[in-house]
Amino acid sequence: MKASAFLYPWDVVGDPDAARRLVDLGVQQATLASAYHSTRALTPRHPRHLIVTAPHSAVYYPTDELHWSGQALYPYPQDWVAGPDPYGEAAAALADAGIEVHSWVVLAHSTVLGEEHSGSCVVNAFGDRYLWAPCIARPEVRAYLTLLAAEAAVRPGTHGTELESCGWYGLAHLHAHDKIAGVPFTGAGQYLMSLCFCADCRDGYDSLGEDPDALRAAVAGALAPLRSGEPVSGGGDRAAEWTEVERLLGAHRAAVVAQWRHLVAHSLQREVVAAVRDAAYAPGFRVLLHADPAPHRCGANVGVEPAEILSFTDGLVLPCTGGPQVRADSLAPFAPHRTAGTTLAANFTIVAGMGGSPATLAEDAAHAKELGADEIRLYHAGLASDADLAAVRVALSRLD
Repeated sequence: MKASAFLYPWDVVGDPDAARRLVDLGVQQATLASAYHSTRALTPRHPRHLIVTAPHSAVYYPTDELHWSGQALYPYPQDWVAGPDPYGEAAAALADAGIEVHSWVVLAHSTVLGEEHSGSCVVNAFGDRYLWAPCIARPEVRAYLTLLAAEAAVRPGTHGTELESCGWYGLAHLHAHDKIAGVPFTGAGQYLMSLCFCADCRDGYDSLGEDPDALRAAVAGALAPLRSGEPVSGGGDRAAEWTEVERLLGAHRAAVVAQWRHLVAHSLQREVVAAVRDAAYAPGFRVLLHADPAPHRCGANVGVEPAEILSFTDGLVLPCTGGPQVRADSLAPFAPHRTAGTTLAANFTIVAGMGGSPATLAEDAAHAKELGADEIRLYHAGLASDADLAAVRVALSRLD
């Protein structure tokens, strides 16, 4: 199975041994961030720094001013990695070592964008704005995401791309000093708390025959038990989550909301994929999405309809950390809809301190292959400890 490791540009820039270590690990590909959200990252093997703080979402290459001319929203530059083009510098070093480079592009997730353009963000049923979640129903957001994907995905020396957060984003967010765990938001609660009531979404509900004020009140009412400390059921099982949404909101209203959100997300995904393909210069340039087979889910791995999404993408990257049932739930729904050119990549966390299990990677990957995966992703070669990487090296040597 082909293996690719996620990397940030700062894992490579300034470290002359970074590319060689990746080759020694046994991977054939690097998935390298070209547009990424804010983060604080450990770099345990870098000779110049141990911690990198990226205070806001940014692109790691020089943008084309003409490409963004006249746009209301635009990407932000960075100043925490040296050089004018950290992505390009890292990609060249990896390519020189024989590693195939694919870009890693985070789309609908940017707090700095929300802070400066709060009117473009998701608005929940209580009127709170999610500054980290641009609303993908808004025209200026859709234009921004399409342009960003077309530019960030096809950097020189790049043979494909993996698009994260290419759809709805909602409540879930690894926010600094997060203080929302006092209320037990399970899957159904997360979904209801993630529904948007901005002007464009209100118009969308209205176009489908649902009064947006009545719908907003129904969502707020359905969430009332949470405010008094009562848990909303519908936990980790995808089908159970949606059944609970229908119970809380009513089947008709749940269907209207699902229809609107599907129309918006599906059309955006088609537009983004088409824009990337139009911009791609390399023959066989692959476009994959990070995804989840439950259409109602949102976040980094956006919810999709398996047959639909595989009709116009080259494949998907699917979360597979967490045991056999997680892998089955993530991979099995897509396997019947794959074609000869489809890639299904099982994404494994290899950082033990982040919940990964590098020691069982070979067995986990073999199980994923049985379920239809033909590639694996390793999250994250730059964050992992030496012990984690040693276990991964052994595991990859045992894979077919």
